[in-house]
Amino acid sequence: MNLFGEVVVTMLVILDPPGNTPIFLSVTQNLTQKERHKAAYLAIGTAFLVISMFAIGGQSILDYLNVSVPALQGAGGMLLLLVALQLLYGKGHENSYEAATPEQRTSVAMVPLGTPLLAGPGTIVATIVFFQEANGATEWFSVLAGIAVALSVSLLALRFSGLVVKIFRPAGVILLARVAGMILAAVAVQMIADSITAFVNAS
Repeated sequence: MNLFGEVVVTMLVILDPPGNTPIFLSVTQNLTQKERHKAAYLAIGTAFLVISMFAIGGQSILDYLNVSVPALQGAGGMLLLLVALQLLYGKGHENSYEAATPEQRTSVAMVPLGTPLLAGPGTIVATIVFFQEANGATEWFSVLAGIAVALSVSLLALRFSGLVVKIFRPAGVILLARVAGMILAAVAVQMIADSITAFVNAS
């Protein structure tokens, strides 16, 4: 139970459901309510798939691809920075939005929401560490259960994020998009800075 609680708390801190809610609303602001709900499930499903891959393969996947954790962190930071700039300046794919299919419109749930926002370097590293420390099937199950609980909480936060829209109205959502853009830009810059620091320390 101690390991389970540690996994839940650690993953919730990294996933940060309350902090990701305004970002989710900003990225999906052009979606209908039904599409937004689908995007929430798709984002969590993508995050679970990515986390599961690294839970099974872990460090072996990175070693096979000859990719270090700092490199993964830097790439994720740059991708999030691009999304943050779109949120800050209100630029994106508005011109092609109407012609896009529902599947294309909800694809933002996979990238950048599912990964690298939810299943980012922090989540991946934590997953690898927890599974390396786990001994036996019981502890492995505890780690999986903890990750599942943390993702379920994130799903609830994203699934019912529409309540924020009803409270703040469209104008408020636009303001949230700008604020979320600044927060996301700060997160992205921090990821890139941590990546550079890790490369420097390694050399």
